[in-house]
Amino acid sequence: MPCTTILVGKKATNDGSTIISRNDDGPFDVKQIQVIKPEKQKKTYKSVISHLTIELPDNPLQYTIAPNVNRKNGLWPACGINEKNVAMTASETITTNPRVMAADPYVIYKAKEGKKGKEVPGGIGEEDLVALVLPYIKTAREGVKRLGSLLEKHGTYEPNGIAFCDSDEVWWMETIGGHHWIAKRVPDDAVVIMPNQFGLDNFDFKDAYGAKKNNLCSKDLKEFVENNHLDTGKGEAFNPRLAFGSRTDADHVYNTPRAWFMARYFLERTHKWDGENADFTPESNDIPWSFVPERKVTVEDVRYLLGSYYQGTPYNPYDSKAAKPGKYRVIGVPNSDICGILQIRGNMPEEIKGVHWYSMGGSAFTACFPFYSNVDKMPDYLSKTSESVDTNFMYWQSRLIAALTDAHYNSALIHSERYQNTVFNKGRQLLTEYDEKIKAGGDIKLLEEANKKITDMVKKESDKVLGNVLKNASEHMKTRYHRGDN
Repeated sequence: MPCTTILVGKKATNDGSTIISRNDDGPFDVKQIQVIKPEKQKKTYKSVISHLTIELPDNPLQYTIAPNVNRKNGLWPACGINEKNVAMTASETITTNPRVMAADPYVIYKAKEGKKGKEVPGGIGEEDLVALVLPYIKTAREGVKRLGSLLEKHGTYEPNGIAFCDSDEVWWMETIGGHHWIAKRVPDDAVVIMPNQFGLDNFDFKDAYGAKKNNLCSKDLKEFVENNHLDTGKGEAFNPRLAFGSRTDADHVYNTPRAWFMARYFLERTHKWDGENADFTPESNDIPWSFVPERKVTVEDVRYLLGSYYQGTPYNPYDSKAAKPGKYRVIGVPNSDICGILQIRGNMPEEIKGVHWYSMGGSAFTACFPFYSNVDKMPDYLSKTSESVDTNFMYWQSRLIAALTDAHYNSALIHSERYQNTVFNKGRQLLTEYDEKIKAGGDIKLLEEANKKITDMVKKESDKVLGNVLKNASEHMKTRYHRGDN
């Protein structure tokens, strides 16, 4: 699915936490947030898309997910945090090239043909990854290794990028063809930006085959590169993006502009981003995968970018004075089903380290709010989303608010901005209040109370802004008429 990812190391954040985040952009799939208890995790996993059956380990951990309400195409868990405070997002659809695909084709499901034909299962994909990995890992590094072993055994039918973090490490992993993979630890002081394109632009094979401190990969990756002449560099350090990724005209409209806008935000003074002789343009192929930001990064920074649409540039589709509005694919697209920012706070007690920050249903104009992961159940407002439109649920309120704001941007934006700020402010206040209660020795059951109080606040503010943007839209309908208008 078309998505955008931002990763932040613990020394790059304002509070020492690690952050992995992703917009889950899809075909307007309705989402809900659920807690999966160990007894509810099935021992045998069956993929809907690839018809693959996988036996799972015993003793799974409790974890959270953001699955589709309609399961006809599978679970699609999107992202979550397990009880050991390990977070995972899956997945960012990335790019590749024909050389890779010829050397290691995807593992595609083949239906039974004729009476004597045999069904051939496909590999694993975005539908499956979180459910196959997150309940069985105690660190981010373990997540990379478990998924790597599954890819080597079963293969995949698509190119994916997957993020893991615990309170100490952040890892980024990318699939290569059907069975190969590569992963790198995000430097503690760095930010990573990923816009649906193969991202890694540096890799140390010596470390990957030796100490494995910051680099991991499939067992034969170096041999795979050499045997298939995939390295297109000229003697310098190995660049995975050149070997495994793409460099197309479509990238310059769909992918690289998003990397440009995000890097421009974090490195405003470090490089020249606009005008003649810019260091990087929206169509540059070499925008860095990771970098040290000019200042400490907050959840609010990450959320702003994941809901952005080239504000302050010539490409803003809502700016009537912009020189080239709508030229490039924006980050905060309307078909963003859920925006998940997963924060593991290393300076907090174990029971409150894991915090989700979620917005739903079109991230440009919707609210982002926190809730604790270490609970037995989620509030109905998030967990019992109906498949049909119903404003008793966050997903549908968000979808309506976003659509009405978009349709009347100039007059409705003020309502959306105030709403987003109010929810962020009140959400932060409630999170701080309950953090202090738990640190003072409060019962862990307080976390469910906190989540309920936060979502009640979000529901109240969403009711209010939905009324405001609906009234605004009604006042701007083409059939509106007053005799005094003539």
